Amino acid sequence: MKIFISSDAMEWFHGEMEATNGDTIRFYARYGGSSPVHDAFSLGVTKDTPFEPSATVQIEHIMFFVEERDEWYFDGHDLYVEIDSKLNELAYVYKKA
Repeated sequence: MKIFISSDAMEWFHGEMEATNGDTIRFYARYGGSSPVHDAFSLGVTKDTPFEPSATVQIEHIMFFVEERDEWYFDGHDLYVEIDSKLNELAYVYKKA
C-alpha cells in the first residue's frame, strides 16, 4: 500500500495538528463510524512514534505512516489524503493498488 498526501492536506496538517519538521503522523483503524472499505470502522489520525510501519511517506520532513497491525483496514487499497473543501476537514479516498 502507498500513502498520498495532497498539498491542501499538508496545509491542514500544519494548521490543525501543528505538524512541523521531524513529526511522525499515524493513520490507524478505529472502531466506530464507517468507510468505503469497512462498516463499523473509520480512519483515525494522530501524532505517534512508528513501531512496525508497513507504509510510510515523507513530505516536507514529516513522516506519515500506517502500522503493520492496521494494514488489514486498507484491504489492498492505497490511501489518498485530501481536503473536503465544504467541511475543511481531511477526506480519505481509497483506491485499489
